[in-house]
Order: sequence, then C-alpha cells, then structure tokens
Amino acid sequence: MGLAALVKKGEVSPVELLEEAITRAERVNGRLNAIVIGMHVIARERARGELPDGPFRGVPFLMKDMASAYAGVPLQAASRLYRGNVPAHHAELTERFLRAGLVVFGKTNSPEFGILPTTEPELYGPTHNPWRLGYSPGGSSGGAAAAVAAGIVPMAHGGDGGGSIRIPAACCGLFGFKPTRARTPVGPDVSESFYGFATEHVLSRTVRDSAAALDATAGPESTAMYHAPAPYHGFLDALGAPPEKLRIAFTTEPLLHGADPHPDNRRAVEETAKLLEKLGHHVEPARPRFDAREFAKGFFLHFSALVAAEIRASEDFLGRPARREDVERTTWLLNLVGRSTDAGTFVYYRRKLFEVQRAVAGFFQEYDVLLTPTIGRPPVPHGTLLAKGLEEGMQELVARLDRPELLRLPRLLDMAVERAYAFSPFTPVFNVTGQPSASVPLHWNAEGLPIGTMLTARFGEDARLFRLCAQIEEVQSFRARRPPVHASASPGLS
Repeated sequence: MGLAALVKKGEVSPVELLEEAITRAERVNGRLNAIVIGMHVIARERARGELPDGPFRGVPFLMKDMASAYAGVPLQAASRLYRGNVPAHHAELTERFLRAGLVVFGKTNSPEFGILPTTEPELYGPTHNPWRLGYSPGGSSGGAAAAVAAGIVPMAHGGDGGGSIRIPAACCGLFGFKPTRARTPVGPDVSESFYGFATEHVLSRTVRDSAAALDATAGPESTAMYHAPAPYHGFLDALGAPPEKLRIAFTTEPLLHGADPHPDNRRAVEETAKLLEKLGHHVEPARPRFDAREFAKGFFLHFSALVAAEIRASEDFLGRPARREDVERTTWLLNLVGRSTDAGTFVYYRRKLFEVQRAVAGFFQEYDVLLTPTIGRPPVPHGTLLAKGLEEGMQELVARLDRPELLRLPRLLDMAVERAYAFSPFTPVFNVTGQPSASVPLHWNAEGLPIGTMLTARFGEDARLFRLCAQIEEVQSFRARRPPVHASASPGLS
C-alpha cells in the first residue's frame, strides 16, 4: 500500500517500481531460486499502459506456479506432467489481482502439486530460505515467501491446502493469512479446491497489505459451489476499530499425531500468550479434543485421493496414460495410495474429518481465538522433509504396481502419520474446518531463524483475526528484522 501511495502521488511510476523489482530479483534470485517463470515482457507492457485505479495500482507482484492461471503463461504446478501447459484465460483470482492494479512479473516456485511442506521440486530445483541458504523456506508457497522475505516484492500470491501459506510465512519471518473457506475465488475452471480445504491469498510483510488484498479479491463467484459469509465491514477498515477483549486459548500440544514441538516453537507461543495477556485479553491453556490419529489418517487419505485424481486428469492433457517417470517419487506413492483406497474407506474417513470439524466448532463456542505454534520445528535443511522415511514403503509399492489392491494401506498410513506430521502438526486442522488462521512473525531463535506463531479464529471471523494481528503488530513490529540474503537496492522503497 505504501508503494501504491507513492504511485498515486506521482512520486514514482509503475514502470520505475517494476524495474526496481526486476533489479532486486536479478540480484538475489540466482541464490534463492524463488522465481521460476519470468513474465518481464508482459509486465513491462502492462506497467506502461493504463492500469486500473485499484488499491495496489502499479505495485509489482508475483504469482505462484499453482492453481490460479495467468493467460499465456505456463501453469505447470512444478510437475513434469504439465510441462508446456499454457492456459488460454485468466483465473478469477488473477482477474481480481489485476483489477486491483497489481503488475505480475513472474511466477514462484512450489513443490510438485503443492504436496510437501517444503519447496524442493525436481522440475525447478529447491528454493532457499533467505535467512539461511541450504534451508527450506517451507511450502508449498515457498518461492513466494522467499521472494517477499528477501525484499523482491512486498507481497506475493500463495495458496493454503494444509498450511501452505502459514508454513512458509513461519519459515521466512512473514505474515501469512489463510482466509475463511471460499472467501476468495477458485474458478472458473473448478468449483471447489481440494474438497474446500484449500484457499488462496497472499504472503506479506504487514497486516495492512494482507487485509487490503483480501478486500480486493474476496467475494462470491458464479461458478463456485458455495461462498463465505460476507463481512459486516471491509477487512482493512476493521484494523481501525477499537480492539476487543478476547477469550484466547493457547496450547503447544500437537493437534495431530506427532512429536512435541521444538523448544523454540513452544517458547514462542508462551511469550505470545504473555503479550496477549498484557494487551488485555483473557488467556488460558486449552485446546480442542478429538481423535488426532484418525484425523491424520483421514487427511492423508484425502490428499492421496486428490493426487490420484490429478494424475488421472492429467492424462487428458498428455493424451496418454501417466507413467511413473512423469512425477516425483512421493507423488507417485500418494497416487498409488489413492488408487488403492476403496470408496467405503474414503467416505468413512471423510466422516472422521467432519467429526473433528464439529468438535473444533464446539471448542470455538467458548473461545474466540486459539494460539498455537505454526509448525513443529524451526526451519530445516534441504532434504529433511523429502520422503526418505517412506523409501521402504515405496519399494513395496513399486513391486506391486500392477496389483494396487495388494498395497498395505494400514501400514503406509501408520508410516505417513508418524513421519509426515512431525513438522506441521497444527495447520491442517483449520483447512478442514475452514477457519481463518494466520502465522505472525514475532520470534527468532538463537540461530537467527524465524519462528512463526499461529492464531486461529471462528469460521467467518476474518476481520476479528486481522484486528487482533494488527494489535500485536502495533506493539511488536513484524518488520524489525531483515534476512542475510536481501535484495534491497533502494532502502527508501523497502
């Protein structure tokens, strides 16, 4: 919003801002690998033309290589399956970003199909965390997070189906807000994204930019199956309202089956709880109770079924059956699990996820907000979150490719639940419940790595959550630190 204000005053032009952003990208992207598809020609033409008079008129922007299409630009989801896929029309969310005046000049890296909570795809190579090269920026919106943290742009597009905005925000020291289910559009080519678990928005440095971006993009679309309840007032306007005294629960116990969080992540929650108490909120330890292991299994099965459906759908684009070598090992593993799951088992676990949704909704009748760690550990080195632990299971699967009904599904579920949720045992619950949830960058550990803290509000109460995050930001700035790998060439614009 600060850059847009400079444009509006005539102190800087959209062309100048775009060239500054391109210069910044060229300065650090060789080390970070955050931007994987350039759009400089398209962006320069747009910046020179008549831009809409939106809230972000002339501001450079990056979109994730996932979900929302930009006409004429490859949309590959970091997968060899979709190499060369070029959409003919914009997604509705892209249209709304453009109507807001944003100038898109590139696409950012993600894991294949957005599956993993780290950004290390085989197609594009790994993205590095600006706080420490060789470390993961999180995922799946890891390229977006790295670009914003490094100062290439102040805000970038992301998507969140299991934590994919909040996890990279936590790893890169940013504000990452996942809106209420169906708050932002997913069409026109789909009517629902990942059973409604996934939603798209932005990663930013400030609460203000995130709220203004949601004002610009929120609202129903004709092709959607449903939409979120409309806010009483705009999200940006909500930031100026007097702070409410909220009833806030906090916990550091994993919501999903997994190891206890790292001491750094627990400490961040405890310190944030004290801060919230000083701000006048009622804060006490509490958490929703449900069968975490059954939830973890159900979420894993839903993800596997989605991957299997995606690979099947890709065959229409390929004009042939998908092959093992078309995708990464983890992707093929999930495809096999999805193919081997019978419909009765899938629906049984769908009911289990709905049981959790009802239990969590009951908990939020008593509390306005839940405070937890965003993730279970500080940022980790590259390779840590790849599927090495499933290697033995993969060998079993590969040996049974022709007989998917023989796959040992219970054993694979146990392996996935034990290993996959140690890093992210908090975020997926609120994708299933559809609640607004945000990672705030309040803490850094002794190694200089960011530690995110997560706040989650009731379904539909995005404005209340924004207001609380803004209150925290006012007393403890989110912009106080700068990572070692930073692109700033003009401190006055950073």
